Amino acid sequence: MNRKIRYFLILFILIIQNNLSQVNLSVYSEISIVTAGPGEELYEKFGHSAIRVKDPVLNLDLIYNYGVFDFEAPNFLLNFAQGKMYYLLARYDFKYFLASYQKDKRWLKQQVLNLNQNEKQQFFNYLENNALPENATYLYDPFFDNCATKLRDITKEVLGNTYAFNTEKIQKNKTLRSLMNQEIHWNTWGNFGINLIAGTILDKERSQLEYMYLPDYVYQVFKHSTIQRDDTFVDLVKKEEVLLNFDEIPQDATLFSPLNVFIILLLIVAFVTYRDVKFKKRSKYLDFTIFFTTGFVGCILAYLWLFSSHTTAPNNFNILWAFAPNLIVAFLLLKKKIRMWLRAYILTLLILLLAVPFLWILEMQLFSMAFIPLFLILFVRYLFLYKYLLASKK
Repeated sequence: MNRKIRYFLILFILIIQNNLSQVNLSVYSEISIVTAGPGEELYEKFGHSAIRVKDPVLNLDLIYNYGVFDFEAPNFLLNFAQGKMYYLLARYDFKYFLASYQKDKRWLKQQVLNLNQNEKQQFFNYLENNALPENATYLYDPFFDNCATKLRDITKEVLGNTYAFNTEKIQKNKTLRSLMNQEIHWNTWGNFGINLIAGTILDKERSQLEYMYLPDYVYQVFKHSTIQRDDTFVDLVKKEEVLLNFDEIPQDATLFSPLNVFIILLLIVAFVTYRDVKFKKRSKYLDFTIFFTTGFVGCILAYLWLFSSHTTAPNNFNILWAFAPNLIVAFLLLKKKIRMWLRAYILTLLILLLAVPFLWILEMQLFSMAFIPLFLILFVRYLFLYKYLLASKK
C-alpha cells in the first residue's frame, strides 16, 4: 500500500465512522501518548505523536492522529507557499496505525496516562469533539502547532492545574534550529532547505516546553511529569510499552549531499575564474548562472518573508547573499561590455556577503556548514568581477 492510498484509507475511515461523544468509557479504558520514530521522508524525520484511546469493554481501540494531510488537495502547493498548510485530525482504528508503522519499520512506543475515570472521559470527549468534520482541520505550523504540540496543549486544557510538566532533566536554552539540526542530518538537502528559508525566529533560545514540537521531547516531558492525587503528586505516566521495536533509520549524508555538491562547484568556479584571470576575459554565462540563481532564490525568500504566513520566514539574513536584484543584473552581465556602475553594485554584494560570517559568529542567525563552500563561490566570483571592472576602467 503506497502513501497516497494509505492517506485515502485514513480519510475514508474518518468519514464513515460515527461520532462517539455520547459514549461513556469503562473503568478499564486507557488514554495513551503514542510516539513513533523517524521515517524516510523529510516530513517524517522528526517522528510522530498521537493519542490512543482503548477500551476493551466497549471494544474500542482508536488513534487520534493530528498529522494527516493531502498532497492532492486543491491548491496544495499555492497554500504551502503562502504558509497555509491545512492538516487534519483523523480518528480511526489503531490497527491501521500500527500496520502502517510496521510496514515502514519505525519504532513505536506508548505511555499509558495515570488518569482517573473523569479525566479519561474528558480526554475522550475533547478528542471526539475535535474529530468532528467542522473541527478536524487546523492550520499547521511545523514548529508551533503540529501533531506533537497538540498533545501538550490538549493535556493542558483537559487536566488544568492538576498536572505538572517536569522539564528538569532536559537541557535548557536550546534553539528551535539546534533542535531541528539534531533530528535532520546537517549535510542533507532537507536540512539545507529548512535552514535556507527559516529566519532568526529559530535562533531564539526556548523553554523546554517549546521543545515539544518534537515528538521525542513530548515523550521525555510526559515521562517525568506528575499529576495530583489528593494531597500528593504521582507519575503522570502509569506504564510504558514498546509496541514496535525497530532500529532508527540512519540519516547518513549521500554522495550528492549539499557539502559535496558545493565543494565541486567551488572547484569548478575557482578553475574558471583562474582561467579568466590568466587570459583576461570573463565567462559571462557563469556570471549569469550565479546571479540568476541567487536572485531567484532571493525573490523566493523575500516573498516568504513579506507576503506569506510562514512564521519562520521573516528576518532571514540569507537574503544578504541570495540578493533578489541579482535576478535583473544577471541579464546585464550577458552583455559583452557591462556598465561601470555595476562595480559599486558588486562591491555592495561583497560587503553584504562578508556580513554573513559576523552574523553567524554573533549567533544572530546560524547557518549550516554546507553553506560555507557556497559563500566561497560567491566571494571568489564577486571579487573577480570587482577587480575585472576596476581594470576595465583603467
